[in-house]
Amino acid sequence: MRSAARHAITVATALFWLAALPAAAQGNKPGAPGAYGQRFAALCAACHGANGRADMPGTPALAGQHAFYAITQLFLFREGRRANEAMSAVAKTMTDADLRGFSDFIATLPPVPAPPPATPGDAARMLRGQSLAQAHRCVNCHGADFSGGQQVPRLAQQREDYLQLTLREFRSGKRPGYTQAMGAAVSGIPPEDLDTLAYYISRFTGAGDKQPGK
Repeated sequence: MRSAARHAITVATALFWLAALPAAAQGNKPGAPGAYGQRFAALCAACHGANGRADMPGTPALAGQHAFYAITQLFLFREGRRANEAMSAVAKTMTDADLRGFSDFIATLPPVPAPPPATPGDAARMLRGQSLAQAHRCVNCHGADFSGGQQVPRLAQQREDYLQLTLREFRSGKRPGYTQAMGAAVSGIPPEDLDTLAYYISRFTGAGDKQPGK
């Protein structure tokens, strides 16, 4: 437990410095956002899509994601604190300026609607997912529309398979977070309920949706 707490403090301190430091002080030059857009197209788009959304299984949608969240994940990959061979190989070559530049560019990508499911949603399962999201207070951090903010990720329009994997990894302790909040939030939730949460959130269309599954 102490090790996890130290990890959270270390990550929070490093990311606060990275996020707060002016871009100019990190070595970024005028026109850098355009340069990082080009670098994103060359380095990231093959997996994540030019617009931040691709069809590759298990690959998260980056469209609509927040800069602070993006820089958090890139930092964790670079420092070897998240396990993903492909992302670690990419991130370990990044300077602090690159972390800032890529994350700032990602934040410029507008949300992209998820493609319609191949089959109609299960209304009963959507209602169950909605109940679980309320019971476990998901909206307290991620927002009533699951748009997130700052270091909290956007979940709306995210891929179901990615949400499912992420929730299970938080539950098992395999995936670290910016803080210990997610691990604590899902530690007592049965895996099948985590899958239902992923099902519900990936199909969520709006805070005022009155017709689950449609």
